Amino acid sequence: MAWFSAPIISLSDKVRTLLSALKEGTHSPKHLAQRSSIILMAADHHTNTAIAQRTGWNRNTIKQWRMRWASAATEVAAIEADRPWALRQCVESALQDKDRSGRPSTFTSEQVAHIIKVALDPPEVYGVPLSHWTPSALAREAVKQDIVTSISSKQVGRFLKDADLKPHLSRYWLNPKTDDSEAFRVEVKKVCDVYNEAASLDSQGVDVHSCDEMTGIQALEHGAPSLPMAPGKVERREFEYTRHGTSGLIVSRNVVTGKVESPLIQPTRTEVDFARHVGDVIRASTKGSHIFVLDQLNTHQSEALVTLVIDCCGLDVDAATLGVKGKSGILGSMETRKAFLEDTSHRIRFVYTPKHCSWLNQTECWFSILVRRLLNKRSSFPSVEMLEKRIAAFIAYYNEHLAKAFRWNYDGKLLKV
Repeated sequence: MAWFSAPIISLSDKVRTLLSALKEGTHSPKHLAQRSSIILMAADHHTNTAIAQRTGWNRNTIKQWRMRWASAATEVAAIEADRPWALRQCVESALQDKDRSGRPSTFTSEQVAHIIKVALDPPEVYGVPLSHWTPSALAREAVKQDIVTSISSKQVGRFLKDADLKPHLSRYWLNPKTDDSEAFRVEVKKVCDVYNEAASLDSQGVDVHSCDEMTGIQALEHGAPSLPMAPGKVERREFEYTRHGTSGLIVSRNVVTGKVESPLIQPTRTEVDFARHVGDVIRASTKGSHIFVLDQLNTHQSEALVTLVIDCCGLDVDAATLGVKGKSGILGSMETRKAFLEDTSHRIRFVYTPKHCSWLNQTECWFSILVRRLLNKRSSFPSVEMLEKRIAAFIAYYNEHLAKAFRWNYDGKLLKV
């Protein structure tokens, strides 16, 4: 009778750490966690029988994965020595099932293409009262149209995955509402030209700023401290939270340096608040001229802003020319105030983005950085005051370590489909 001894398993510290992470990780697939446990116990000199008795797993399964790991050990060691960055992938690959031949597909390429064609049409085209396709609904429709005699929803799901189609997902999209496409194109190009010429303008003593506001920033405090991450475990946070109120942010961003300028962190955002912020940006700069890129919010075309420009530029504007808000003169309407603030002869002027074009404002791009890095679900703020302090600290950190000019590639040309 032949005697076969189980191969001896030896693990380096790095491989042992990776296997432990796979074994204990909350997101590790069950089969990888089980196989990692087998290899770890084998490396601790447990026999196949002892592992089976300890875990309740089938002895033949334990023997199979001990043998499989032993045959892959040489490759794992070579990867660890030559390409350590690929070690995790190699370890996981050694614990995966081998490809199986399986039976040939029972569906022709024409049938698959026809199913994909149906998936690309809205369900209502086929009289199906759904907002979007599900694999089971597609399977029923494929049988109904005699594309196939029968098919499972799982098989349809595989076809969708292979075609990289995700009918269960959607994103919002906002088309600009404009009656004059040429005028819209000119407005967009004007903004893009300012961005593209910012470096040249800076050398001529002109600062270019993008400016915007973020309102309703909530101070949310988690009901309990988060549990820190550990090997094989992600950080876990408390689901419930307490609302402590809101604050807001008015900020400008220097287009050339990328630095955030004179942030005004407070709950209100009146026209006086906005004019105060613009004045702070101007006073903090060493340049003599300024261009602000911003949207067409009413506080961005206000009486307070007109007054600020007149005072800072030393313009000689008599009372009759200035007029009365809502009645006459420069202050007569938002249109007249906007025209004054856009005047290219002023050393302080404003360039407005078209409506529904927030993506043209670089500060909107920066707001997404602020949200991803600080104002996300992982942060906890016990008070509005702490929220405001954390925002101020992030801005200081960003200016010191992260600030840089955005690479603006769009030149204002409208896309044609």
